[in-house]
Amino acid sequence: MEPEAVEIHRLEDVADLGKFLQARRARVHPAEVGLPGDSRRRVPGLRREELALLAGVSVDYYTRLEQGRAKRPSDQVLDAVARALRLDETTREHLHRLAGYTRLEPDHPSAEVRPELRTMLQAIDGFPALLQNHRMEVLVANEASRALYEPLGWPVSRRANLAKLLFDDDSRPFFPAWETCAAEAVAQLRKVAALFSEDKELAALIGELSVRHRSFSELWARAEVKDSYVGTMRFEHPIVGPLTLHKEQFRVADGSGQMLVTLTASPGTDDFDKLRLLGSGREV
Repeated sequence: MEPEAVEIHRLEDVADLGKFLQARRARVHPAEVGLPGDSRRRVPGLRREELALLAGVSVDYYTRLEQGRAKRPSDQVLDAVARALRLDETTREHLHRLAGYTRLEPDHPSAEVRPELRTMLQAIDGFPALLQNHRMEVLVANEASRALYEPLGWPVSRRANLAKLLFDDDSRPFFPAWETCAAEAVAQLRKVAALFSEDKELAALIGELSVRHRSFSELWARAEVKDSYVGTMRFEHPIVGPLTLHKEQFRVADGSGQMLVTLTASPGTDDFDKLRLLGSGREV
Protein backbone atom coordinates (compact mmCIF):
# COMPACT_ATOMS: atom_id res chain seq x y z
CA MET A 1 0.00 0.00 0.00
CA GLU A 2 1.31 3.43 -0.90
CA PRO A 3 1.85 5.90 1.95
CA GLU A 4 -0.78 8.55 2.36
CA ALA A 5 0.14 11.55 0.25
CA VAL A 6 1.22 14.60 2.19
CA GLU A 7 0.40 17.63 0.10
CA ILE A 8 2.40 20.66 1.17
CA HIS A 9 1.80 24.05 -0.41
CA ARG A 10 3.48 26.33 2.13
CA LEU A 11 5.97 25.76 4.89
CA GLU A 12 3.51 27.37 7.27
CA ASP A 13 1.67 24.05 6.95
CA VAL A 14 4.63 22.07 8.31
CA ALA A 15 5.95 24.72 10.67
CA ASP A 16 2.66 24.91 12.54
CA LEU A 17 2.80 25.05 16.35
CA GLY A 18 -0.39 23.08 16.91
CA LYS A 19 0.54 20.25 14.55
CA PHE A 20 3.98 20.04 16.11
CA LEU A 21 2.50 19.81 19.62
CA GLN A 22 0.11 17.07 18.52
CA ALA A 23 2.92 15.06 16.94
CA ARG A 24 5.15 15.33 20.00
CA ARG A 25 2.29 14.61 22.43
CA ALA A 26 1.60 11.37 20.56
CA ARG A 27 5.18 10.26 21.20
CA VAL A 28 5.09 10.50 25.01
CA HIS A 29 3.93 7.27 26.65
CA PRO A 30 2.01 7.80 29.91
CA ALA A 31 4.41 5.52 31.80
CA GLU A 32 7.32 7.82 30.87
CA VAL A 33 5.80 10.64 32.90
CA GLY A 34 4.43 8.57 35.77
CA LEU A 35 0.86 8.23 34.54
CA PRO A 36 -1.04 4.92 34.45
CA GLY A 37 -1.54 3.27 31.08
CA ASP A 38 -4.96 2.57 29.67
CA SER A 39 -5.66 -0.23 27.22
CA ARG A 40 -8.75 1.64 26.02
CA ARG A 41 -6.81 4.61 24.71
CA ARG A 42 -7.91 5.50 21.19
CA VAL A 43 -4.82 7.55 20.36
CA PRO A 44 -1.12 7.00 21.07
CA GLY A 45 0.68 9.08 23.63
CA LEU A 46 -0.80 11.53 26.11
CA ARG A 47 -4.29 12.97 26.10
CA ARG A 48 -4.61 16.75 25.97
CA GLU A 49 -5.84 16.89 29.56
CA GLU A 50 -2.84 14.87 30.72
CA LEU A 51 -0.38 17.13 28.95
CA ALA A 52 -2.13 20.20 30.36
CA LEU A 53 -1.89 18.74 33.87
CA LEU A 54 1.83 18.03 33.49
CA ALA A 55 2.46 21.53 32.12
CA GLY A 56 0.39 23.25 34.82
CA VAL A 57 -2.01 24.97 32.41
CA SER A 58 -5.75 24.63 31.96
CA VAL A 59 -7.10 22.06 29.52
CA ASP A 60 -8.97 24.83 27.72
CA TYR A 61 -5.82 26.89 27.25
CA TYR A 62 -3.77 23.95 26.01
CA THR A 63 -6.56 22.97 23.60
CA ARG A 64 -6.57 26.51 22.22
CA LEU A 65 -2.79 26.31 21.92
CA GLU A 66 -2.98 23.18 19.76
CA GLN A 67 -5.81 24.65 17.71
CA GLY A 68 -3.90 27.86 17.03
CA ARG A 69 -6.34 30.03 18.99
CA ALA A 70 -3.92 31.00 21.78
CA LYS A 71 -1.77 33.79 20.39
CA ARG A 72 1.80 34.40 21.55
CA PRO A 73 2.02 32.05 24.54
CA SER A 74 4.50 33.17 27.16
CA ASP A 75 8.02 31.80 27.48
CA GLN A 76 7.03 30.28 30.81
CA VAL A 77 4.12 28.37 29.29
CA LEU A 78 6.25 27.13 26.39
CA ASP A 79 8.99 25.97 28.76
CA ALA A 80 6.41 24.12 30.87
CA VAL A 81 4.97 22.41 27.81
CA ALA A 82 8.49 21.54 26.62
CA ARG A 83 9.25 19.89 29.97
CA ALA A 84 6.00 17.94 29.85
CA LEU A 85 6.85 16.75 26.33
CA ARG A 86 10.39 15.84 27.43
CA LEU A 87 11.98 17.96 24.69
CA ASP A 88 15.73 18.42 24.46
CA GLU A 89 17.28 21.89 24.19
CA THR A 90 17.29 22.03 20.38
CA THR A 91 13.66 20.94 20.15
CA ARG A 92 12.65 23.35 22.92
CA GLU A 93 14.17 26.21 20.94
CA HIS A 94 12.26 24.97 17.89
CA LEU A 95 9.02 25.08 19.91
CA HIS A 96 9.70 28.69 20.88
CA ARG A 97 10.50 29.54 17.27
CA LEU A 98 7.19 28.09 16.06
CA ALA A 99 5.43 30.26 18.63
CA GLY A 100 7.11 33.35 17.20
CA TYR A 101 10.11 33.70 19.49
CA THR A 102 13.88 33.14 19.28
CA ARG A 103 14.34 33.72 15.58
CA LEU A 104 18.11 33.70 15.77
CA GLU A 105 18.85 33.04 12.10
CA PRO A 106 17.72 35.31 9.26
CA ASP A 107 15.16 34.00 6.78
CA HIS A 108 16.91 35.13 3.59
CA PRO A 109 18.99 32.17 2.40
CA SER A 110 21.48 32.50 -0.40
CA ALA A 111 22.89 30.05 -2.96
CA GLU A 112 25.82 32.32 -3.75
CA VAL A 113 29.10 30.96 -2.43
CA ARG A 114 31.60 33.54 -1.26
CA PRO A 115 35.07 33.26 -2.87
CA GLU A 116 36.65 32.83 0.56
CA LEU A 117 34.56 29.69 1.14
CA ARG A 118 35.60 28.24 -2.21
CA THR A 119 39.23 28.85 -1.30
CA MET A 120 38.75 27.11 2.03
CA LEU A 121 37.20 24.04 0.38
CA GLN A 122 40.08 23.80 -2.06
CA ALA A 123 42.51 23.95 0.86
CA ILE A 124 40.92 20.92 2.56
CA ASP A 125 43.09 18.36 0.84
CA GLY A 126 42.50 14.62 1.18
CA PHE A 127 39.30 14.81 3.22
CA PRO A 128 35.77 15.05 1.76
CA ALA A 129 34.28 18.50 2.26
CA LEU A 130 31.29 20.23 0.73
CA LEU A 131 29.13 23.27 1.19
CA GLN A 132 25.36 22.78 1.20
CA ASN A 133 22.42 25.13 1.62
CA HIS A 134 19.49 24.77 4.01
CA ARG A 135 17.67 22.53 1.50
CA MET A 136 20.65 20.13 1.51
CA GLU A 137 21.59 21.12 -2.03
CA VAL A 138 25.31 20.89 -2.72
CA LEU A 139 26.68 24.28 -3.70
CA VAL A 140 30.34 23.29 -4.07
CA ALA A 141 32.35 20.16 -3.25
CA ASN A 142 36.02 19.25 -3.26
CA GLU A 143 37.62 16.39 -5.19
CA ALA A 144 37.70 14.06 -2.18
CA SER A 145 33.90 14.30 -1.90
CA ARG A 146 33.51 13.33 -5.52
CA ALA A 147 35.85 10.37 -5.05
CA LEU A 148 33.93 9.18 -1.98
CA TYR A 149 30.47 9.31 -3.55
CA GLU A 150 31.38 8.40 -7.13
CA PRO A 151 30.32 4.71 -6.86
CA LEU A 152 26.73 5.83 -6.26
CA GLY A 153 26.78 7.93 -9.37
CA TRP A 154 25.92 10.86 -7.17
CA PRO A 155 26.45 14.15 -8.96
CA VAL A 156 28.16 15.81 -6.01
CA SER A 157 28.13 19.12 -7.77
CA ARG A 158 26.13 22.33 -7.74
CA ARG A 159 22.49 21.86 -6.66
CA ALA A 160 22.57 18.07 -6.27
CA ASN A 161 20.15 17.43 -3.40
CA LEU A 162 21.59 15.14 -0.75
CA ALA A 163 18.20 14.48 0.87
CA LYS A 164 16.77 13.16 -2.41
CA LEU A 165 19.85 11.09 -3.08
CA LEU A 166 19.84 9.66 0.44
CA PHE A 167 16.28 8.37 0.12
CA ASP A 168 16.90 6.71 -3.25
CA ASP A 169 16.87 2.95 -2.82
CA ASP A 170 20.28 2.58 -4.45
CA SER A 171 21.92 4.49 -1.60
CA ARG A 172 21.01 2.11 1.21
CA PRO A 173 23.78 -0.50 0.71
CA PHE A 174 26.30 2.36 0.68
CA PHE A 175 25.29 3.42 4.21
CA PRO A 176 25.34 0.56 6.78
CA ALA A 177 23.64 2.95 9.25
CA TRP A 178 21.14 4.29 6.70
CA GLU A 179 18.31 4.62 9.23
CA THR A 180 20.41 6.92 11.41
CA CYS A 181 21.51 9.05 8.45
CA ALA A 182 17.92 9.36 7.22
CA ALA A 183 16.59 10.33 10.66
CA GLU A 184 19.29 13.01 11.03
CA ALA A 185 18.47 14.47 7.60
CA VAL A 186 14.72 14.64 8.26
CA ALA A 187 15.23 16.18 11.71
CA GLN A 188 17.41 18.91 10.21
CA LEU A 189 14.89 19.60 7.43
CA ARG A 190 12.16 20.02 10.03
CA LYS A 191 14.22 22.64 11.82
CA VAL A 192 14.93 24.68 8.69
CA ALA A 193 11.24 24.45 7.75
CA ALA A 194 10.57 26.79 10.66
CA LEU A 195 13.57 29.00 9.94
CA PHE A 196 12.77 29.54 6.27
CA SER A 197 8.98 29.40 6.22
CA GLU A 198 8.64 31.38 2.99
CA ASP A 199 10.84 29.09 0.90
CA LYS A 200 8.56 27.49 -1.70
CA GLU A 201 11.33 25.23 -3.01
CA LEU A 202 11.86 23.82 0.47
CA ALA A 203 8.12 23.21 0.81
CA ALA A 204 8.10 21.43 -2.55
CA LEU A 205 11.09 19.28 -1.52
CA ILE A 206 9.45 18.14 1.72
CA GLY A 207 6.17 17.47 -0.07
CA GLU A 208 7.86 15.45 -2.80
CA LEU A 209 9.86 13.33 -0.37
CA SER A 210 6.78 12.73 1.78
CA VAL A 211 4.77 11.45 -1.18
CA ARG A 212 7.53 9.39 -2.82
CA HIS A 213 9.06 7.74 0.23
CA ARG A 214 7.12 6.09 3.06
CA SER A 215 10.29 6.12 5.17
CA PHE A 216 10.55 9.91 4.88
CA SER A 217 6.87 10.39 5.72
CA GLU A 218 7.17 8.17 8.80
CA LEU A 219 10.28 10.00 10.01
CA TRP A 220 8.65 13.39 9.42
CA ALA A 221 5.65 12.35 11.51
CA ARG A 222 7.97 11.76 14.48
CA ALA A 223 8.53 15.55 14.64
CA GLU A 224 12.15 15.30 15.68
CA VAL A 225 14.31 18.41 15.39
CA LYS A 226 18.10 18.53 15.23
CA ASP A 227 20.71 21.15 14.56
CA SER A 228 24.09 20.70 12.93
CA TYR A 229 25.94 17.95 14.67
CA VAL A 230 29.16 16.01 15.06
CA GLY A 231 29.36 12.27 14.91
CA THR A 232 30.43 9.36 12.75
CA MET A 233 29.30 8.19 9.33
CA ARG A 234 29.82 4.65 8.10
CA PHE A 235 30.21 3.74 4.45
CA GLU A 236 30.41 0.43 2.62
CA HIS A 237 32.55 1.56 -0.28
CA PRO A 238 32.86 -0.82 -3.26
CA ILE A 239 36.48 0.20 -3.86
CA VAL A 240 38.10 0.49 -0.42
CA GLY A 241 35.57 -1.41 1.70
CA PRO A 242 34.19 -0.31 5.09
CA LEU A 243 34.88 3.30 6.09
CA THR A 244 34.08 5.05 9.36
CA LEU A 245 34.60 8.81 9.16
CA HIS A 246 34.15 11.64 11.63
CA LYS A 247 31.53 14.15 10.51
CA GLU A 248 31.49 17.83 11.42
CA GLN A 249 28.89 20.37 10.31
CA PHE A 250 29.57 24.08 10.62
CA ARG A 251 26.89 26.69 10.09
CA VAL A 252 28.30 29.57 8.03
CA ALA A 253 27.86 32.72 10.10
CA ASP A 254 26.89 35.07 7.29
CA GLY A 255 23.11 34.65 7.28
CA SER A 256 23.09 32.53 4.12
CA GLY A 257 21.77 29.35 5.72
CA GLN A 258 24.76 27.47 4.31
CA MET A 259 26.54 24.59 6.04
CA LEU A 260 30.09 23.30 5.68
CA VAL A 261 30.28 19.51 6.02
CA THR A 262 33.60 17.69 6.48
CA LEU A 263 34.44 13.99 6.82
CA THR A 264 37.81 13.12 8.35
CA ALA A 265 39.83 10.22 9.73
CA SER A 266 42.76 10.24 12.15
CA PRO A 267 46.24 9.82 10.63
CA GLY A 268 47.65 6.34 11.03
CA THR A 269 44.26 4.61 10.87
CA ASP A 270 42.96 2.30 8.15
CA ASP A 271 40.23 4.80 7.35
CA PHE A 272 42.81 7.54 6.81
CA ASP A 273 44.78 5.31 4.43
CA LYS A 274 41.63 4.37 2.53
CA LEU A 275 40.76 8.03 1.98
CA ARG A 276 44.25 8.61 0.63
CA LEU A 277 43.82 5.71 -1.78
CA LEU A 278 40.51 7.11 -2.99
CA GLY A 279 42.05 10.51 -3.50
CA SER A 280 44.97 9.08 -5.45
CA GLY A 281 42.73 7.18 -7.84
CA ARG A 282 44.76 3.99 -7.33
CA GLU A 283 43.10 0.61 -7.13
CA VAL A 284 43.19 -1.20 -3.78
